[in-house]
Amino acid sequence: MAAFLWALLGIAAGACIATQAPINTMLGRGLGMPVAAACMSFLSGAVLLGLVVLATSAFEGRAPDWRAPAAWLYVVGGALGAFYVTTAIYLTPRIGAAALMAFAVSGQLLAGILLDRIGFLGMAVREVTVGRIGGAVMLVAGALMIRFL
Repeated sequence: MAAFLWALLGIAAGACIATQAPINTMLGRGLGMPVAAACMSFLSGAVLLGLVVLATSAFEGRAPDWRAPAAWLYVVGGALGAFYVTTAIYLTPRIGAAALMAFAVSGQLLAGILLDRIGFLGMAVREVTVGRIGGAVMLVAGALMIRFL
């Protein structure tokens, strides 16, 4: 049962990403600058996450150790998110939300296969198999079909 709930949570997260792209695109039009929309998206997310940290800290009776040094690699996560959101804002009106999501998921899968293979940042190493490659090829083919057919 828990595996089913985790899958539903993953689907809901994906739906949020698909919905976020057109919302941010409209915000970019309203602000007159797509990058400003990305900034607003991250700012609102940061405020919400800050409130969640405060609530979680109060509930758990402990606070995060903000003094811990952040390695450059961990800061890159925010930069990667900024790249995705900004790119999505530019691409959504040009190729549509479905094509954007199809290409984004294809990129996630291809990167995931590589990251699994090298055990990136201590992840469990997973071999590249014919099934994984076949699945990736089918997903990329599906993304191309969504965009061009």
